[in-house]
Amino acid sequence: MALSDGVMRKAILSYLYVMIWIALSFSVIVYNKYILDRKLYNWPFPISLTMIHMAFCSSIAYLLVRVFKVVEEPASMTRDLYIRSVVPIGALYSLSLWFSNSAYIYLSVSFIQMLKALMPVSVYSIGLVFKKDTFKSDTMLNMVSISLGVAIAAYGEAKFDSWGVMLQLLAVAFEATRLVLIQILLNSKGISLNPITSLFYVAPCCLVFLSLPWMIMEYPLLRDTSSFHLDFVIFGTNSLCAFALNLAVFLLVGKTSALTMNVAGVVKDWLLIAFSWSIIKDTVTPINLFGYFIAFLGVAYYNHSKLQALKAAEAQKKAQQADEEAGRLLEEKEGEGTGKKSETQD
Repeated sequence: MALSDGVMRKAILSYLYVMIWIALSFSVIVYNKYILDRKLYNWPFPISLTMIHMAFCSSIAYLLVRVFKVVEEPASMTRDLYIRSVVPIGALYSLSLWFSNSAYIYLSVSFIQMLKALMPVSVYSIGLVFKKDTFKSDTMLNMVSISLGVAIAAYGEAKFDSWGVMLQLLAVAFEATRLVLIQILLNSKGISLNPITSLFYVAPCCLVFLSLPWMIMEYPLLRDTSSFHLDFVIFGTNSLCAFALNLAVFLLVGKTSALTMNVAGVVKDWLLIAFSWSIIKDTVTPINLFGYFIAFLGVAYYNHSKLQALKAAEAQKKAQQADEEAGRLLEEKEGEGTGKKSETQD
């Protein structure tokens, strides 16, 4: 009974972490849309909003890592490794956030979620380029089905904006490249960063990289329109939600798995589409839904394949450990047998 209670408690906690992550991810997306949309809060400065998030998150991350030491800093992070590995990842992350936030000005929340379904396609394609993935015909066929579904959804979009679509596709491409480079530049060297240490290292890079386009593109507009007078309640709570989302990722991945977050992401996307249609009153057409459903099936199959691969790798690892243990015991027995034989001869 005790085991049953433990399993039940673990399951309840897992569902709780998933619900917290979905709620916070949902809140950040809708909040960003509210701030940036010209028909809502009407503050269309995506670089500035991203920089506010990064300044807030890097400050809190610094306090947690260096001052209160709640999160341990990786000992293996050197200056050379930071410049060679973290800086390129920071550059890609800043571009990803900039373009994804910019897309909210031109596209509906529902359509953006449909375009984000291309993330597995982008990650797999870039993984092939960097030789982190191997070509498999069934996987490529699945990627084609996801792309076809997104193309149908785009065809059925009532308020299609080519500039907005290009921004979101660039955001997906930069984010996918960032994820692949994390594997190549950090994970392959035995460095694993959780969301808090990631912000500690990456957020300052983002601020530096975004400062140049901000000075050219947004600073003159902010100065001329007197938009520097920020509403601290709006931007403070928005930044807090963005940081809390990173904490939720830390909890969700740490207590469950990255795959659980991917599956939860699919649920979140459907909820956002429903919210966008029912509350924000965005137009969602039957062709939209049909196309996204095809893409959804492809993403679900992709997640299922990843889960099976993880299970197979885990089973292989356990079998290898069992073989090593059996070999060690056999060597010990043979050693004991040789020792006894020597004593008999003496």
